Amino acid sequence: MSGAQERALPGPARRLLARLEMPLSRAFDGVHNPMHHLGALTIFFFYVALVTGIYLFIFYRTSLEGAWASVEYLTREQWYAGGIMRSLHRYASDAAVITLGLHIVREMIRGRHKGPRWFSWLTGVPLIWIVLWFGISGYWMVWDELAQYVAVSSARLMDWLPIFTDPMSRNFISNEAVSSRLFTLIAFIHLVGLPIIAVLAIWFHLLRVRRPRINPTRKLMLGSLVALLVLSVLMPVYSHAPADLDRVPLSLDIDWFYLAIFPLMSVTSEGMVWLIAGGGTLVLAALPWLPPGRKTPAAEVHLPDCTGCGFCAEDCPYGAIDMVERSDDRNFKLEAKVNPDLCVSCGICTGSCPSSSPFRQRRPLTTGIEMPHFTMEDFRQQIDIAAEKARGAVLVFGCDHGPRIDRVAGPKTHTVSLPCVGMIPPAGIDYAMRSTGYSGVAIAGCEGCDCHHRLGDDFTRQRIERERQPSLRKRVPRERLLTVWMKAGDETRLDRQLTEFGKHLADLPGDEQTSDSRQSGRREEVQ
Repeated sequence: MSGAQERALPGPARRLLARLEMPLSRAFDGVHNPMHHLGALTIFFFYVALVTGIYLFIFYRTSLEGAWASVEYLTREQWYAGGIMRSLHRYASDAAVITLGLHIVREMIRGRHKGPRWFSWLTGVPLIWIVLWFGISGYWMVWDELAQYVAVSSARLMDWLPIFTDPMSRNFISNEAVSSRLFTLIAFIHLVGLPIIAVLAIWFHLLRVRRPRINPTRKLMLGSLVALLVLSVLMPVYSHAPADLDRVPLSLDIDWFYLAIFPLMSVTSEGMVWLIAGGGTLVLAALPWLPPGRKTPAAEVHLPDCTGCGFCAEDCPYGAIDMVERSDDRNFKLEAKVNPDLCVSCGICTGSCPSSSPFRQRRPLTTGIEMPHFTMEDFRQQIDIAAEKARGAVLVFGCDHGPRIDRVAGPKTHTVSLPCVGMIPPAGIDYAMRSTGYSGVAIAGCEGCDCHHRLGDDFTRQRIERERQPSLRKRVPRERLLTVWMKAGDETRLDRQLTEFGKHLADLPGDEQTSDSRQSGRREEVQ
């Protein structure tokens, strides 16, 4: 590894998280691991809640007398459709809170909330409040004893804030004080206002993310829906008794996912609840800067090597590269320009640049766009460092955020760890086999749909399979190339696969490359 490279190895918390997720990866074949799709699953569960909510609203009556009765009719009389829809609506909403919470914790543990990613984190914090208000307003609409408790408690919370002239609690001092217009207002907020706000909030949350994954895999969607349906049939949701403001409910079945703040208020105070909620929100919002982190180096463009092809701008997962009008006298229309505030230092742009080729003879070797802390010259030096011993050895490319490839290094392996395997130019694989004599090349990247830099694993696969430019040349023997995708901490399985790969290489016909062909490979230059 080059001394110029700053490694960002997974810490104990991230490695522990990866180990906890391994059984799920084995059970769901990695790609379908629900932990890899928490944000998309949250959106999917809200899709389910939206569809079921529309069905429920068709039969819902926005009046004091009809609210509870219409919901009760759906639950009891139309149990085969409306009852299941209501239960599915409830459980999908609860599932969204679970996946949202796990998504927040997981991104925080993996450090994907700092640096240029602060925008997505900060714009995601208001979504927590929006989701909670979704659930709270939905419970109001049932107008049973639980809705009464939620309404009275919500009014007390709002009255603590000095923003209303008249206390909201006056609207719930008796049954006569409640108007049917309340249910029209709550229905509008729950079915129109909050969904519009949520869509806008999600749009802002994903504004700086290119190719966002807003849908989980089909198998995961189908499996989640079936699980929710089974739960809805086995444990149907029922209403409490009708709301009666003239008496206090004695026993309530609290939905702790949405209503936990109200029991907390009962044992503390309204001010304490606001302090905890407001303070917690501020702490979450400030996490990207707590503690202050070291700024990651941004990619740098070398105009003499940039042809303005636009591959780097197309592949950048965070939109940190724009193609602008040419600023030099070369006969190209465009050039790449990097926005340092958006660059996460993944190096995927280097792997996408056609001029990223170790075959080139320039010293020092440069390319159209590269990372200052791990240049193309560093990349070639790492491949060449064991060239004299390369005959019969395996070159292993790894990811700083995946399994520790240095722990599986041996006399027959040479390892190069990169910020992301998406940084590997296809010509680098060709160079390792043709010009340095490695018997095979292995690429060990993050598990499917769990790339630390989002798209590095996908782009690497597509370049190898010649589905994306620049692509791996046909002359590269695919039987001498191994790709493995696994989590940090899974070094034992990686070592086992590398051992099997070594045996596979030993069974192949001898390397037919002569010294002359390797020398001709070294003289090759990609323009």
